[in-house]
Amino acid sequence: MSVSLFKRQCLSLLDTLDPDGLVITKRGKPAARVIPIRSARSSLIGSLKGKLRIHGGIGSTGLKWDAEP
Repeated sequence: MSVSLFKRQCLSLLDTLDPDGLVITKRGKPAARVIPIRSARSSLIGSLKGKLRIHGGIGSTGLKWDAEP
């Protein structure tokens, strides 16, 4: 896509940007690439499912102690 076309349609192009991004050309040669920013949060949700195991009580330290004198 040429720089002049990108300038005219910038906002609408950003709304419809695909994951591969967009290459902007200047005088027929690649000048820049616009790529979407991935949300780090969405990739973290559920990423440890099935990889962690809880032994004992979830609020326990694993140590037995008595707070009474």
